[in-house]
Amino acid sequence: MKAFLMYPGQDFDAEADLPPGAQALVDDLGLQTLFGAMSGGDDFLYAVAERAVLTSLDKPEAIRYRQNALRDCLDQAQTVREMYQIAVEAVLGSKKIYRGIFSQSPDATLRWATEMLQLFTGLLRKLREIADTSAARFRSQAFRTLFETLAAELGDDFFAAVDQHLSQLRFRGGVLVSAKLGKGSKGIRYVLRRPGERRQSWLSRITGMDPDGFTMRIADRDESGHRTLMELRGRGISLAANALAQSADHMLSFFTMLRCELGFYIGCLNALEQLAGAGEPVCFPEPAAADELLQLSFHGLYDVCLSLRLDRGRAVGNDAGADGKKLVIITGANQGGKSTFLRSVGLAQLMMQCGMFVGAESFAGTVCTGLFTHYRREEDAEMESGKLDEELARMSEIADQVAPGSIVLFNESFAATNEREGSEIARQIVRALLESGVRVFLVTHFFDLAHSLYQQGSGESLFLRAERRDDGQRTFRLIEGEPEPTSYGLDLYQSIFGAVGQAQSAATR
Repeated sequence: MKAFLMYPGQDFDAEADLPPGAQALVDDLGLQTLFGAMSGGDDFLYAVAERAVLTSLDKPEAIRYRQNALRDCLDQAQTVREMYQIAVEAVLGSKKIYRGIFSQSPDATLRWATEMLQLFTGLLRKLREIADTSAARFRSQAFRTLFETLAAELGDDFFAAVDQHLSQLRFRGGVLVSAKLGKGSKGIRYVLRRPGERRQSWLSRITGMDPDGFTMRIADRDESGHRTLMELRGRGISLAANALAQSADHMLSFFTMLRCELGFYIGCLNALEQLAGAGEPVCFPEPAAADELLQLSFHGLYDVCLSLRLDRGRAVGNDAGADGKKLVIITGANQGGKSTFLRSVGLAQLMMQCGMFVGAESFAGTVCTGLFTHYRREEDAEMESGKLDEELARMSEIADQVAPGSIVLFNESFAATNEREGSEIARQIVRALLESGVRVFLVTHFFDLAHSLYQQGSGESLFLRAERRDDGQRTFRLIEGEPEPTSYGLDLYQSIFGAVGQAQSAATR
């Protein structure tokens, strides 16, 4: 029995290797904040969110499969949370059933498997009740398939058969085993027999003697005899114990996967509750296949992680239409929202490709084959070479991993050298990536770089600029516009040192 809530025909691999550059994505896009919101403080949900978000889907139909399942979760949140709690109870409850130091013995295996099946059977009954009462309210293929599977495989006959087998395997009337004599009078072909209904005379019931068979009694102090008897019993029940253990493992595997796959949707609900509490809009994005016309358009796109960190207020959203654009250059005033915008694009791409909602009023984009970030790093003691060497080394790693259809986000890259050299390095790298079919988003304060690309006048490029009002105020919105030769750093100087100077003047008066 399979859940298939994350993929149409396969399980979600919670142990899958993370893609190349995953840690850089986490650090540069602030994904710890998103994972924390999805987990709600639960380490298991944090791990599921990390794997699901970073191991992106690459087919629009697979993305829509999860989106439809998530829509059901939004509409039937209480039911989905009840199902998740059942799966959690099964997995955590199984860990409390002690297998014993002699876990390989047939008796220990049988006892463990019996207790496991008793636990799982009760929880499967709860799942079946949910399927009976709630299935009609779910519309997605994922949940319809799950409920149909539960209805087909967990009928009344199934539970009756399980109860009957568990009752018989307690062996309240003893174990009935048949065997044959082999070479050297050794027992062979041990077979566990179903205990029959035999009528006994009143004398047999009183004395315990069976006139139709042979009875051997072992003295209480005969340890060797008791040990031999237990070995015979173990040979008889071994096959049944192993079969029962396999059934228990199969049910545990189902509950484990159900917990994992429902955990992703529970994480989405947790994050959505926080965003809704902040008054932030979300939408289900429209994914386009990589072999179609390059798409990217959005309205009200904002940095989800920034919003989750804000104590009050909403993050500023941006609008843009970049369909057919392979290169997006972002310039403008310092602290004008350029890096925040770049993060919002990266977050939206990842969230779309794992089947989540996106922090925007609307969003449509092409599915990429890989997402990479190249952000400026602060110098630290762990660096074995200069900052420029470190930047080029990271760029070399990205070049080895990038493929046609990938997206690379640059944030103030190659700023460790002067503008002329940094611009030339960035120009050559951007040109090589574009020629290789890679989409590039570039935040830069290098006017030489941005202006030269603007003068080329390519119809496949979009130039955005952080908006600055005449009084120096930042709106944190991006507008289309030609790169300017200044980043208005003087505004920041005046806002900081101007205030200090005024305070000092007031103090001397």
